Amino acid sequence: MIRVENVSKQNSHRILFIEASATLQRGEKVGLVGPNGAGKTTLFRMITREEQPDEGQVAVDRGITVGYFSQDVGEMAGRSAVAEVMDGAGPVSEVAAELKDLEAAMVDPDRADDLEAILERYGEVQARYEELDGYSLEGRAREVLAGLGFSQEMMDGDVGGLSGGWKMRVALGRILLMRPDVMLLDEPSNHLDLESLIWLEEFLKGYDGALLMTSHDRAFMNRIVNKIIEIDGGTLTTYSGDYEFYEQQRALNEKQQQAQFERQQAMLAKEIKFIERFKARASHAAQVQSRVKKLEKIDRVEPPKRRQAIAFDFQPAPRSGEDVVSLKNVHKRYGRRTIYEGLDFGVRRKERWCVMGVNGAGKSTLLKLVAGATSPDEGTVAVGGSVKMGYFAQHAMEVLDGDRTVFEFLEDSFPQAGQGSLRALAGCFGFSGDDAEKKCRVLSGGEKARLVMAKMLYDPPNFLVLDEPTNHLDMATKEMLIDALSRYEGTMLFVSHDRHFLAALSNRLLELTPEGIHQYGGGYTEYVARTGQEAPGLRN
Repeated sequence: MIRVENVSKQNSHRILFIEASATLQRGEKVGLVGPNGAGKTTLFRMITREEQPDEGQVAVDRGITVGYFSQDVGEMAGRSAVAEVMDGAGPVSEVAAELKDLEAAMVDPDRADDLEAILERYGEVQARYEELDGYSLEGRAREVLAGLGFSQEMMDGDVGGLSGGWKMRVALGRILLMRPDVMLLDEPSNHLDLESLIWLEEFLKGYDGALLMTSHDRAFMNRIVNKIIEIDGGTLTTYSGDYEFYEQQRALNEKQQQAQFERQQAMLAKEIKFIERFKARASHAAQVQSRVKKLEKIDRVEPPKRRQAIAFDFQPAPRSGEDVVSLKNVHKRYGRRTIYEGLDFGVRRKERWCVMGVNGAGKSTLLKLVAGATSPDEGTVAVGGSVKMGYFAQHAMEVLDGDRTVFEFLEDSFPQAGQGSLRALAGCFGFSGDDAEKKCRVLSGGEKARLVMAKMLYDPPNFLVLDEPTNHLDMATKEMLIDALSRYEGTMLFVSHDRHFLAALSNRLLELTPEGIHQYGGGYTEYVARTGQEAPGLRN
C-alpha cells in the first residue's frame, strides 16, 4: 500500500534518511520507533505529501485513503465536538450542519413566510443525509467520543472551550471515525487517561486497515503492533513482531554484530602483525604481498551503533518518620460537586501508593490535599515528622524563569554542584549538547516538565507526590526514571496512566470509585490479577 524506496532526506544541516526503504502492507499494524529527532514525524509528512524526499520516492497506491493524526491539531472553535469529529467523514458533516440550520429556521417566527420552501429543502437535505448514513454516523461519532472520555455535555458543547489535551482527543476521534485505509498516528496515547487508552487499544486491534504509529507507551505499542520499523542513523530497519520482540531481537543483533566485529579485529590484528614482522624479509615477500591484498579486499564489519544508555545515580533521600501523611475525615467540594466526604487515608514510610479512578474521581485533588496545594473543607491533613516533600504537577513549570537557559536553571538551583554532575543530570532528562543552552521560555510543555523533574530528583525529598510524571517522556527517559525510582528509598504517592510505570513502582493501590474508596495491599500488578481489569472505569 505504501512504499518508501531509497529515500534520502536532509533538514537544514541534519541528515535524516540515507537511501532508506520500507513498506506498509494491507492490514499491517506497524510501530515506528527511533530516538527523538530521528525523523519519525518527517516520514509521516512525506507519506501525506506535506514534505518531499530529496531523493528516492514515497509511493502510495492509487485510491488509498490516508488519515493522519499529528500533535499539531490547529484551531478548533464554533462547532460541537460531535460536528468536528463527523467532519472527518467528509461531506456528511456539511449536510448535518445544513439540517441543523433548517431545523432552527422552521421554528424561527421571522421566517414563517418561507416555511414551505424551508420544509421542501429540509426533505431534500434529510434524504441526502440518510443516503450518506448520517444518522448512524452521528451515533458512531458519539461512541468514539465516549470511548475517548467525553461526557454528553462535552460532546455537544463548543469545541473552542476545550483545553488543548481535549482538542487532541477530538482530532484523534475524527481520524478514528473516518476509518481510512491507512491510519498514521503520531503519539495517539498522549493526553489520554488509562480508560481511554485501553479503549483506543481495543479499537485499533479491531481496525482492519493498515496502521503506522509512534507511541511512548510501551504497553500500548506492544499490544497493538505486529511489526516494527526502526529509524536510526538514517536507515529504516524492519522487525517482524511486537515491541518486546523488537527489543530482544535488536539486543541479539547487537551482540552478534559485536562478536563478529571482535573476531574480525582479532584476525586483522594477527594479519597486520605478520605483515609488520616479515615485510623487510625477502624470503616472505610473496606471503606478505598476498596478505596485504587479502586485507584490502575484506569487507570491514562495523561495531554496532550503541544507543547511549541513560543512567544517573540520584543521591539518597533523608529518612522520614514512620507516619508520612494522614488524612482524617476529609471533606472536599468544588461548587455543588462533592469529591470527598469523610475520607480517611494514611501513608507510611516506604509505601508506594498509586491512585486510580475515572476522570473526575478526585485523583489530582487527593495529591493537592496531601501537598498542601488545596485545603479540605472539613477534616485534617497532617504531614509526619522529618518529611521532606517533593510535589510534581503540570503547574510546577510556572516556577521556571524564561530568561535563564536549562543549564543556568540547574546551576541556580544547585550552586555547589560540579558542572560535570549537572551536565550528566541534564543529559538524563533529554538536554544534551545544545539543548542545555535553550532558554526556558522556548521549551515545550514536555521539556519544562522534564526540567522540573530533574531538579526535584537531583536533591531528592523523602516523600514524592507525582501527578502524571511520565507525560511527554520518551521511552528511554521513562526507563531511566523507572530505574532511578525503583532504587529510591523514600515514600511515593502518584497518579499515572502508564501501565509499565504503575506495575514497576507501586506496592499499594488506592482505587476511587463512585461506589466508594478501596485500598489494595499489593501494587498495580496484584490489582489487575485480583479485579480482572486494568482500570477502575472498565467493567468486565
